[in-house]
Amino acid sequence: MYFPQFRARRIRGNETFRRMVRETTLSVNDLVYPMFSAFGTGIKKEISSMPGIYQQSIEHIVEEAKEVKELGIPAVLLFGIPETKDSVGSDAYSDTGIIQETIRAIKREVPGLAVITDVCLCEYTDHGHCGLIIDGDVDNDSTLELLAKEALSHVKAGADMVAPSDMMDGRVAAIREVLDENGYDAIPVMSYAVKYASGYYGPFREAAESTPQFGDRRSYQMDSGNRLEALREAASDIEEGADIIMVKPGLPYLDILRDLRNEYNLPLAVYNVSGEYSMIKAAAANGWIEEERVVMETMTGFKRAGADIIITYHAKDVARWLKK
Repeated sequence: MYFPQFRARRIRGNETFRRMVRETTLSVNDLVYPMFSAFGTGIKKEISSMPGIYQQSIEHIVEEAKEVKELGIPAVLLFGIPETKDSVGSDAYSDTGIIQETIRAIKREVPGLAVITDVCLCEYTDHGHCGLIIDGDVDNDSTLELLAKEALSHVKAGADMVAPSDMMDGRVAAIREVLDENGYDAIPVMSYAVKYASGYYGPFREAAESTPQFGDRRSYQMDSGNRLEALREAASDIEEGADIIMVKPGLPYLDILRDLRNEYNLPLAVYNVSGEYSMIKAAAANGWIEEERVVMETMTGFKRAGADIIITYHAKDVARWLKK
């Protein structure tokens, strides 16, 4: 049926009908808010390239976590900035590490807020890479043991979910095995299954103080031109025991997000990364775009492409806008 019998504007012209037939909807329950916890006290340092996002000491993290919960956002994702770094990322798996202490504080002071933790070594190593360095490159298999130790230490401290972001081959299986052996078989793993080597991570590296001191991460993060490899990566992590799979970054890889949604029935997350956030903030600050409209359009795009979970620095603003 075509014009003039069919007129799409009959529905579009009525706001009530537009809402009634909307195919994709966004909810506060879809959101996860990333936070950066820094060693020390009295710290609330805004990230210069990420307006509104801070490195914060634990007491300020707890206060913001309370705000997050009050807004109805169900979960936070924690990254840590330790007091000291070393070649093996010791603070990542220390019982008294920055993330372990942050988890305890949030679980004590903000009950009911889910705590997800990033499992990687880049924030804790003095060389800024995601694992142990042998012969000038990250050694995959020796790194797995440390990642598993890190995940276990997070769960012992009270984490509700762990999210390995390192892109080492086999890390989901290593983490799943250690958690199960220690009685944490009910703790889910959200795997950064499809993580591309991306220029969109720049502001994050300032926030997490995790810029590599040499080389880059191309030997373990995916090449941006690869599509079929994403399906293989996701299949591997699912086989190893991932409960949720993720695509990172978001906007440049919406086709990959849709590919995974079509292929697999596991819950699917997308990370709306720092560079994507910073570009919108910069454009809005210059008056080039309408921030709320563009952010909400972006979130809807992630949902339409197939995401169940959106990890985004815009989460607090989105939660407020959804309440209008």
